[in-house]
Amino acid sequence: MSLLQLMGVTKRFGGLVAVNDVSLEIASGQLVGIVGPNGSGKTTLFNVISGVFFPEEGRVFFDGQDITRLPSYKRAPMGIGRTFQIPRPFGSATVRENVAVGAMFGTLGHQLNVNKSLKIADDIIEKVGLADHRNKLAGMLTPVEKKLMEIARALAMKPKLLMMDEAMAGMHPNDIDQMVNFIKKITQEESLAVVAMVEHIMRAVTGMAEKVIVLHQGSKLVDAPTKEALQDERVMEVYFGKSVEAL
Repeated sequence: MSLLQLMGVTKRFGGLVAVNDVSLEIASGQLVGIVGPNGSGKTTLFNVISGVFFPEEGRVFFDGQDITRLPSYKRAPMGIGRTFQIPRPFGSATVRENVAVGAMFGTLGHQLNVNKSLKIADDIIEKVGLADHRNKLAGMLTPVEKKLMEIARALAMKPKLLMMDEAMAGMHPNDIDQMVNFIKKITQEESLAVVAMVEHIMRAVTGMAEKVIVLHQGSKLVDAPTKEALQDERVMEVYFGKSVEAL
């Protein structure tokens, strides 16, 4: 059984069809890249999955349950975690406190007190490489450090599905490689499915994703293993303008 399943999902904003009849399946522990330029529907699709928007048509299933009309705050404890393209820290709280908030509102939230949440935060902060900044105010972090903290906060939720919204944008290639290796490692350790939204960071797509879902004008263009998807003539023409070997 799939961890996440979308069946014929459509989301409209007035006369604009942002997501058009999209169906997909993601299994536990799977690494998936969602590719597409601005306006292709990636962010709207992410928001439908996380409960920010409800679709006009279609159904969303997570871990065997119909969550189509379930709000975000009820999806998080079920195991759906996400990061945002623009990090949203509690600027006046420390990195440690920010990450602990993720633990409190995640799958173990009903079992945790403040001390246990902080302990989980310490462990995750160490894993993402922010140990030296744990007591720094989140508002004082660099943009890349804020992205790492966003990932740490989402991981502290102990999610079954982690949705990453351009989490590696702006990173140095070496940092991207390290993050890809970390994500692959944590996926194996936690049996965690990861859906990463990516624009043009092919280094991240090819290094991490087992399969790629390509969106075009709100519709699903390709849903295939990474190498096959990136060599699809339609993908190269619509998104890259050149062969994958040249990227």
